[in-house]
Amino acid sequence: MKRRRITRSAVDQALAGYLFVLPALASLVIFLLGPIIYSFYISFQHFNYLDPQAATWAGLDNYLHLFVDPVFLQALWNTSLYTLIVVPVQTALSLFLALIVERIRGKSFFRVAYYLPSVTSSVAVSVMFVFIFGQTGLLNNFLSIFGIQGPNWLNNPSTALLAVMMIGVWTTVGQFMIIYLSGLQSIPEDVYEAASIDGAGGVSMLRYITVPLLRRTTFLIVVMGMIGTFQLFDTVDVISNGQGGPIGSTMTVVLDIFNKAFRDMAMGYAAAMSFFLFVIILILTLIQNFVLGRENQ
Repeated sequence: MKRRRITRSAVDQALAGYLFVLPALASLVIFLLGPIIYSFYISFQHFNYLDPQAATWAGLDNYLHLFVDPVFLQALWNTSLYTLIVVPVQTALSLFLALIVERIRGKSFFRVAYYLPSVTSSVAVSVMFVFIFGQTGLLNNFLSIFGIQGPNWLNNPSTALLAVMMIGVWTTVGQFMIIYLSGLQSIPEDVYEAASIDGAGGVSMLRYITVPLLRRTTFLIVVMGMIGTFQLFDTVDVISNGQGGPIGSTMTVVLDIFNKAFRDMAMGYAAAMSFFLFVIILILTLIQNFVLGRENQ
C-alpha cells in the first residue's frame, strides 16, 4: 500500500484552518462548556457565590431536596401545564396561519406582521399585557361590551397562568409560522396536482399530504416550543414582580432557579435544579424523536 506523502503546503493549510477555528473553539470552552462543567460540580455542594471558600460537599442532597421542595414542585407543575397547553396550541395556530399566508396576496406584509411579536422585547410585551389584562384593561373593556364581567386576570390564581399562556402563544406563533412556510415551500406541487387529478379535496390533501410531509418540520417546532416553554422566565418575572404570584400560580422552574440563585444565594441548589430541568427536556426530546422515528418506519 502506497503511503500518501504529507506536503508542507498541506500542513500549513491545516494549521491555518485550526487557527481560524481556535477563537470560536476557545470561546465555546471558556464561556459555555467550562461554566456547564463547573455548574454540575457545584450542584453537589452547598455553595454561595458570595463566599465560595465556605462551600461544603452535599452529595445528592440538593437533588433529593427537589422532591420535597413545595415551591419547586409547584413550579414544575405550572411549567408542565403551561407546556402541555401552549405547545399544541401554538403549533396548530402556526400551521393554520402558514396555510393561509401561503395562499393570499401580500405575503410579505403578513409575514412581518405575524413575526413582529417574536422579535419584540419580551419585557415590553409583558408590560403591554399587564395593561391589557388589568381589571380595567383592554380585554375586560372589550368583554363588557357583551355584558361579561372579566376577572382581574393577573391577580387571580385561577386565571393568571391562563393569561401567561395567551402571551406565550401570541409571541411565538409568528416565529413558527415562518418555519412552517419554509416547510410548505419544500413540498412539490406535483404531489398536489396528482392528488387533485385523483379527486382529492382540500381536507384530504391537508390530512394525507401536507401534514405527513411536514412531520420533520412539526417535530422541530414541537421541540423548540417545548424547550422555550420550559424556559419561561421573563414574562412571569415581569407580571409577578419575580414572586411567581398570586399564590405561586405563575411560578415557573426557571424563575424559581433565579430566585434560589440570586435571592436566596443557594447557587448549588439552583445548579441542581438547572440540571434536573435539563434532564427533563432531554428525556422529552428523546421520546418525541423515538415516536417520530417509529412513524417514519
